Amino acid sequence: MKRILSIILILVCTNANSLKAQDTDPMLLLQGLADTPKDEPVIATFKATRVINQQTIEVGGSRSLDFRIHHHFGPFNSGAYDFWGIDGGASIRLALEYSYDGRLQFGIGRTSYEKQIDGFVKYRLLKQTKSGSMPISVTLFSGAYRNGVNGLKISGVDKFKYASDRFSFVQQVIIARKFNDKLSMQITPTIVHYNLVENLADNNDAYFLGISGRYKLSNRSALTYEYGAKLLNYSESKYYNSMGIGLDIETGGHVFQMFLTNSFGMTENQTFARTNSSWADRGFRLGFNVSRMFTL
Repeated sequence: MKRILSIILILVCTNANSLKAQDTDPMLLLQGLADTPKDEPVIATFKATRVINQQTIEVGGSRSLDFRIHHHFGPFNSGAYDFWGIDGGASIRLALEYSYDGRLQFGIGRTSYEKQIDGFVKYRLLKQTKSGSMPISVTLFSGAYRNGVNGLKISGVDKFKYASDRFSFVQQVIIARKFNDKLSMQITPTIVHYNLVENLADNNDAYFLGISGRYKLSNRSALTYEYGAKLLNYSESKYYNSMGIGLDIETGGHVFQMFLTNSFGMTENQTFARTNSSWADRGFRLGFNVSRMFTL
C-alpha cells in the first residue's frame, strides 16, 4: 500500500509541475522573465543557390543533390538575322551540387565557354533568425576554375606555358537579409584571381562588390536583380560590370529562372571579371537556369 501511495504522489507532483509549466503567464514571456522559445532561422531568403549568375546565401538541404542547367544565348544586338541572339552562338553549363548536412555544399560544373571545368565549396556560416537575434545570413564561398581552350597563338606558341596558367580562383563572403515575406537583399564582396593575365600591365587580383535582390510576386514567382561592380581597375582590356534582371518560377521540384544579362560566361570568374558586352549598346542576352533537386 505504501508503494502505491508513493507512486501516486510522484505522479501528482510530476503533473503539477507540468501544468505549472504550461500555465506560464504570457506577460512573463513578453517581459523576458520566462523561458523563450528556441530561435528559428529565417528560410527562403532566396529560392535557389543562384540569383541569376551570382551565388546566393542558400545551400541545398540535408542530403540534397542539385542538378543544374545554365544557358545563355547570343547578344540582342546581333539583329533580326540571328533572331536577336537566339540563332547565334550560345554558352551552356551543366553542374551537380551536393550537401550532406544542409550547411556545407560541394559543386562541380562544365561550361562550354572557354571549355571550363569548375569546382567550389560553400559553407552556411550564419543564419538570420526570426527573433532578430541574428539579423543577417552569411555564407562563405571558394571556387576554382580551369580554362580548357587550345591556347595556340599565331606564332605557334601556347600562351598557357604552365598547367597552372589555366587556373583562376574566386573567394566570396555572401551577406544577405530577408526584410519581410517579399523582399530579400544581398551584398557579396568578391576577389577574383587569375594566375595568367591577358596584358602585361593587368593585375592578377580583381576586387568586386556584388549587389542583388529578390522581390516575391506570388507563392511561386519572384523578380530578381544582380549587379557586379568592379572596385578597382584591373585590366587594360575593356570589360563591363555584369548586370542581370530575371524572373524565378517554382514548378514542383524545379526552379526555373529566365533572365536578361550582359554576361556570356556563367561562373563567378567569368561574370565578374570577363564580361565584355554592355547594356548600353544592347549587348544583353536572354538566358535561363533550371534547377532540379533530388534527396538522396
